[in-house]
Amino acid sequence: MTLRSTLDFFLNDWIRAPELCARERFADHSADTFAAVLDLSERLAADKFAPHNRLVDVQEPAFDGERVTLPEATREATQAHAEAGLRAAGQDQSVGGMQLPYVVEAASRTFFMKASIGIDAYAMLTTANANLLMAHGTPAQRQAFAVPELDGRYTGTMCLSEPQAGSSLGDILTRAVPDGEGFEADPLGPRYRLQGNKMWISGGEHELSQNIVHLVLAKVPGPDGKLPSGVKGISLFIVPRVLVNADGSLTGERNDVALAGLNHKLGYRGTVNTLLNFGEGRFPARGQAGAIGYRVGELGEGLKCMFHMMNEARIQVGLGATMLGYAGYECALDYARQRPQGRPNGPAGKDPASPQRPIIDHPDVRRMLLAQKAYAEGGLALGLYCARLVDEKATGDAASAADAATLLELLTPVAKSWPSEWCLEANNLAIQVHGGYGYTRDFAVEQHWRDNRLNMIHEGTHGIQAQDLLGRKVRAEGGRALTLWLARVHDTATQARAQPALAPLADALEDAAALMGAATQAAWQDGRPDVAMHNAMGYLRAFGHVVLAWLWLDVAVLAARQRQAGQGDAALLDGKQQAARYFFARELPQVGAWLAPVLEGDDQFATLDPAVL
Repeated sequence: MTLRSTLDFFLNDWIRAPELCARERFADHSADTFAAVLDLSERLAADKFAPHNRLVDVQEPAFDGERVTLPEATREATQAHAEAGLRAAGQDQSVGGMQLPYVVEAASRTFFMKASIGIDAYAMLTTANANLLMAHGTPAQRQAFAVPELDGRYTGTMCLSEPQAGSSLGDILTRAVPDGEGFEADPLGPRYRLQGNKMWISGGEHELSQNIVHLVLAKVPGPDGKLPSGVKGISLFIVPRVLVNADGSLTGERNDVALAGLNHKLGYRGTVNTLLNFGEGRFPARGQAGAIGYRVGELGEGLKCMFHMMNEARIQVGLGATMLGYAGYECALDYARQRPQGRPNGPAGKDPASPQRPIIDHPDVRRMLLAQKAYAEGGLALGLYCARLVDEKATGDAASAADAATLLELLTPVAKSWPSEWCLEANNLAIQVHGGYGYTRDFAVEQHWRDNRLNMIHEGTHGIQAQDLLGRKVRAEGGRALTLWLARVHDTATQARAQPALAPLADALEDAAALMGAATQAAWQDGRPDVAMHNAMGYLRAFGHVVLAWLWLDVAVLAARQRQAGQGDAALLDGKQQAARYFFARELPQVGAWLAPVLEGDDQFATLDPAVL
């Protein structure tokens, strides 16, 4: 089955995206306009992105001391994406947007992620940057910075980490001081001078656009000149590479932002990744050192604003990981159908004169392909489900919007982490299906694996997602999110029991969900947060697998109903049911092992003497 057929099934039949057209914001749309957007995206990704995926991997960004150079194909692809209106797809028509539901926008992006994740990253970051400014910026900031990002003139970044701080944002040292008298009266927002260093900045320097809009986290010194401690002292600033006038037009003057170097990565080589120095004086802005930046929101609320971009990016990272797994799965499936090797087991296979069979006839190859299908299509279902929650949060009635917001908070760590781990495993299996050929650069599967390995790290490592889930999300509001999710799990199980073949899966799902509830309670019952947090990784893995089992069962219920009614594509529907069967038989049983240390309160990691390592 093609990606498009699976997307159509998930969007139209499972999530029922066309029903959103009954809402005022999406009233101009229909299933036909959604299909037209997917047609355009599929074609553009095939024409402008996919042919250059290997090129941008081998022809890495280069810095000659003056500028960063990238393949011309990168500029052509990113510009074509913007000119098609896809950067602004979800925005208001008043700023050139289509007012598409977020779930359709996410479905559109899957084509580009699968075609070339390294090229797509520029558009993904820019859209997320602009979305943050549209939500938290002033009207002048939106017009000067967000609108040019949405129409393709500018690109955007997020500048969080620092060499000495990494993920520990409370320890950042970049400082922002008011830029003279009247700094608060600048038409573009309170104006500051920034000094500091940022690292791991994707899209931080290139010639793909007229300007680069950096969103920078920094701290404003107190009256004593010292930086406030912790994350509550962080503010957010717009720092453009090229300065702009009050009306948003370019001045042509370079801001005091300098490239300190490039990071040379295992994968994602098509996306330039940089170290940036702010305010070192190499490009004195308006005659003095210090990068000019405009504050977004109130003092000390920078992290709150930045989480708007970070949470969106986490869903997008999960989708990107999914599509890399999907790309590898497609390659492995195609190879397995064409590659002749060996003969089947049994008497017929003992005749050396008999013809070799394609390797898809070998049971272990089928096992690996079915695992990849379950991981990749399951990850896609998870990403689209979370994207649908975004739409419900934004346009649903008060009660459903509140529930959607609560569920989205709970599922975001899973949406980012689960595909990053298990679709990487899909890529690993894709290499294995190819055998020795998969370990060469003659086939794309090795690049898919290298590209996907990053996704367990950026936008919050697995460890951070685990601590967020167990330490905050399942405990928030007295466990309201967990209760709400468990109710939906029960609803799916109840529907599944109406299908005799699915009844055992329903029982297994509810047993696993009950175990999750018990583990959640056990993790905190002894008042040992150190032990709970040291066992958080097993909890995250288990939680993710139960979420995916729930989604697969929900999909299987629909597939079974359509199959019985003689609707839809039989092979597609049977494939969904087989993937669900695989997941329950081979994946869900691992949940008990992962949760055992949580239930037992195992303190090995909390008490381990580092000297023995």
